[in-house]
Amino acid sequence: MAGRRRRRGAGRAVLAFLTAFGALTGAALVGAAPAGAVQKGERVAPGVRYREFDIKGAQGVTHAHVLRVDLGNPRVRVDLLYPGAVASRAAVSAMANSQGAVAGINGDFFNISETQHPGVEATGASVGPAIASGRTLKAAVPKGQRFGPALPPGTTTEDVFGVGTDGRARLDRLTLAGSVRTAETQLPLGGLNQYALPVGSVGAFTSKWGRASRVRATCGTDTDRAAPCSTDTYEVTVRDGKVVSAADTPGSGPIAAGTTVLVGREAGAQQLRKFSTGEAVEVQHGLEAADGVAYRLALGGYPVLSGGRPLPGLDNTTSAVRTAVGIADHGRRLVLLALDGAAAYRSGLTVSEVAGTLRKLGAQDAFSLDGGGSSTLVARKSGASTVSVRNHPSGGAERPVPNGIGVFSK
Repeated sequence: MAGRRRRRGAGRAVLAFLTAFGALTGAALVGAAPAGAVQKGERVAPGVRYREFDIKGAQGVTHAHVLRVDLGNPRVRVDLLYPGAVASRAAVSAMANSQGAVAGINGDFFNISETQHPGVEATGASVGPAIASGRTLKAAVPKGQRFGPALPPGTTTEDVFGVGTDGRARLDRLTLAGSVRTAETQLPLGGLNQYALPVGSVGAFTSKWGRASRVRATCGTDTDRAAPCSTDTYEVTVRDGKVVSAADTPGSGPIAAGTTVLVGREAGAQQLRKFSTGEAVEVQHGLEAADGVAYRLALGGYPVLSGGRPLPGLDNTTSAVRTAVGIADHGRRLVLLALDGAAAYRSGLTVSEVAGTLRKLGAQDAFSLDGGGSSTLVARKSGASTVSVRNHPSGGAERPVPNGIGVFSK
């Protein structure tokens, strides 16, 4: 009976939305779907519902796939989907199935190519901070080193969507706090498991990084991703609190548990050259939240809606296939949105239209994630033990991505 009441309530909410917003300009939900598409919805798991519908944007009709997630349901939780290493990628469906998720979407923008630095490996690592199951994985790259569309004014690569240990979703900013200490000196830590380090800094790489080369971390500058790789680099390996080796060039390969590799560029490299084999070194690092919240899940992207208002300066001219997450009911509910990349719908939405759409779907805050060929939404069908891809990725198949938002049900 309660389930039927919820379904009737959801139907009334959609009807109210269509009535209230049908006359507004910009993106609007429409009842008639081109090319034989239909509106439909289904229960994925307790507290998790999937729906698809059409949206009329400035450049034409696009098709939306939406997951509504009730974080207040004790059987529901969300966590980071990722392939087990920061510098690695996998399909959203593969990550969801391997971690036992019932649904999910793709996440942050990432280091997808290195055409600007021939011979340098693209790491596949994400741009922003990442936390999985309450454990810090990485920090944010400098703003000038990011991949993806231009950020809205006032936002940074440290902005995150997260779900706190209190079970509520929110937008926040996560800043790296860390240091490298010896008996003689203390250095600020400039990076943690990230594909680009600030100029003149020292970054730490742990076993969570993976096998990928660390050379990319010393390429580009804080304001120019295409700038040449630094010629002044140094790497120190610390195991069980002591220096065990050093090298002039950042290396590659897996990093063992209990081991930290310190990579320095320019002034940071000069400081690391002072370290000697056998010297005791203490490396500390963590992510500090602007709101002071402890997070179970966090990943990067950029905010587009805050307190029910679109951020100033959102792009309202470039339409594309996009992925985003909305926060409703004071953090108790999520709206996960991925647009369809099929040819009939590929006109997509502008960032401004995405913000407006999520607001119309009940979100007070919203966060844009990677789009284009990365946009993927997966969910289990009734009776299935694995997820299915519900939208059509614009590249014709799922693009491997570094992370995503996974929805889990007990």
